[in-house]
Amino acid sequence: MPKKQQERMGGLVFSTNRDLPLHADEESVETLPPSQQKLRVHIETKHRGGKTATLVTGFVGSDADLETLGKLLKTKCGTGGSTKDGEIIIQGNTKEKIVEILKAAGYTNSK
Repeated sequence: MPKKQQERMGGLVFSTNRDLPLHADEESVETLPPSQQKLRVHIETKHRGGKTATLVTGFVGSDADLETLGKLLKTKCGTGGSTKDGEIIIQGNTKEKIVEILKAAGYTNSK
């Protein structure tokens, strides 16, 4: 059995259960509306080689929606960044600008 198929099945290699689904059900996380999101914006320099980064945490939703929000913030700030582990990382100290962008986009519980 290919390794990728084993990973999808949760490491299952062999089973005699005929009713066992072959594909693991992926849990889809429903994205909360922007007004119900409680996003927190803070500055961090640890583990970044002394460089400053702005982190946005607290997003509840799918990875695709997180990527979309991250792309919006990177575009509006004119900097690079990434989205991983449920948080958005923006290069540089842009906390005030990000909070303004989030509030304008409807994320009213952002701090």
